[in-house]
Amino acid sequence: MTQTFDCTDETARSSGISAAVSAVRGGRLVVLPTDTVYGVGADAFDPAAVAALLAAKGRGRDMPVPVLVGSWQTIDGLAFVVPDAARELISAFWPGALSIVVAQAPSLLWDLGEGNGTVMVRMPLHPVAIELLREVGPLAVSSANISGQPPAVTADDARHQLGDLVEIYLDAGPSAQQTASTIVDLTKATPRILREGPVTTREIADVLGVDADTLQG
Repeated sequence: MTQTFDCTDETARSSGISAAVSAVRGGRLVVLPTDTVYGVGADAFDPAAVAALLAAKGRGRDMPVPVLVGSWQTIDGLAFVVPDAARELISAFWPGALSIVVAQAPSLLWDLGEGNGTVMVRMPLHPVAIELLREVGPLAVSSANISGQPPAVTADDARHQLGDLVEIYLDAGPSAQQTASTIVDLTKATPRILREGPVTTREIADVLGVDADTLQG
């Protein structure tokens, strides 16, 4: 049975987090608020749950699911090597609206889609998301919308699109940024911006000490 919890109320938030933890551990889907847009999440290490997430969105395996984490240190267990550039960007922009793509650790027993040995990781700047992530560990999370439709910026937006395919909706009001995160690919020698969002190319270039033009595809 689908349930929605008002996370602006302390008691409901506590109940909602507990329900979401139970749902994730049971292989079911949850919708959670982040600082950018609402996300639909599943246990990153449960292939069936990740497959259900992709099916709910109508999204193919050619678009692998990103991973949200609840602490800076988690990246060390997910990446094969954490480049210096990644540590600099994490220090500057996490938690926040920056996703980084790195080569994943070969020992990871997960199936997020056809990532060709890479994984996209972000630590969101949202207390409800962080609380959930610290309870359950890394979550496979994609924007809470049907593929090709506008991203959900409220829990109602997400429920309108995903309905009963999701067990728990954590409603914390409208997303702050209301736009998807910036994505930086760090799998090659030269960092490259795949999508510009709230964190700008100039801000990234300043942190890395490079010319902004070198970051463009």
